[in-house]
Amino acid sequence: MDGHEDIASNALEGRDFLKSAHEKRNLESFDARRGTATVGLPDLLAGNVKIIFATIWVAPCADNDLISHSTPCYTTPEEARKLAREQLEYYLRLVADPRISLVRTRRDLNSILAANEARLGFVLLMEGADPLVTPLEAREWFDAGVRIIAPAWHRTRYAGGTGAPGPLTSYGRELMAEMKSAGLILDVSHLAEESFFDAMRLFDGPVIASHSNCRSLVPTDRQLTDEMIQLLVRRGAVIGIVPYNKFLKPSWTKNQSPKSDVTLRDVIGHMKHVWRIAGDMLHTGIGSDFDGGFGVESIPAELDTIADLQKIGVQLRMQHVPDFDVRNILANNWLRFLREALPE
Repeated sequence: MDGHEDIASNALEGRDFLKSAHEKRNLESFDARRGTATVGLPDLLAGNVKIIFATIWVAPCADNDLISHSTPCYTTPEEARKLAREQLEYYLRLVADPRISLVRTRRDLNSILAANEARLGFVLLMEGADPLVTPLEAREWFDAGVRIIAPAWHRTRYAGGTGAPGPLTSYGRELMAEMKSAGLILDVSHLAEESFFDAMRLFDGPVIASHSNCRSLVPTDRQLTDEMIQLLVRRGAVIGIVPYNKFLKPSWTKNQSPKSDVTLRDVIGHMKHVWRIAGDMLHTGIGSDFDGGFGVESIPAELDTIADLQKIGVQLRMQHVPDFDVRNILANNWLRFLREALPE
């Protein structure tokens, strides 16, 4: 199971999800900003990835230094909503493929896991809440199929975010109540520290960090402090460790450092830090964010496509992690969380 993949935003920029990563590499010219493709449906099925958190992510035009010149972006809430609806509609078209399903309920989840044939399920995650013109629209998005909302990416009208310190706004505080009422899951990845603690105080529903690493190992505001990890563990959260080299080793620099400088041992290092804080291995999973602007050049040496996530299990076993815990980390921690958080 993978806690974070930007499927729709990549597809609507021309990356055909139904093609393998290697097929896309043969079709694409290299773009240093988004990197070489690593994700496609054939790769996910080959790697036995059954469930992913598939994002609805739209880019603010104000952050044009962080996004590709070809990326559609928004300047108003209405534009954000329109772009987000296009991504939602893309997912709804995609599930016409019999190999793909939308996961809205526990029953949907169990149906995919029980299938004899290779199947993939999408749990929809809105990354950055600006597509909600007002907090009252949380219920509308839940009814449309979204199950998780991350209020921030960088700064939004709802919260401070990565590289943009600040608390929840008045809209953000209202959103916490609307999300709880609608039955949505809160994703704290990308929240600024002040916003994180505001959200954890105001929202008492299910919470995750879909794709975040440890600030004690990589000291940037994109990662979680030990205090944040402790609070997430107390709330029963799962933290998706990101196999992106810059989030694993602070000395690594995108487009300058070699891929080989970072290995799966560095991924396990972040997991071990969470385990030390938690006292168990029940709160870590994988949140790859592959093709979220990284590319094959920016992920650990042993990884080529999303099919290689199984190699994390191999590395865990090499470090004498028991099979029961390996299965939890690769899938069962996320699945246990979903079985508790999704509606019947």
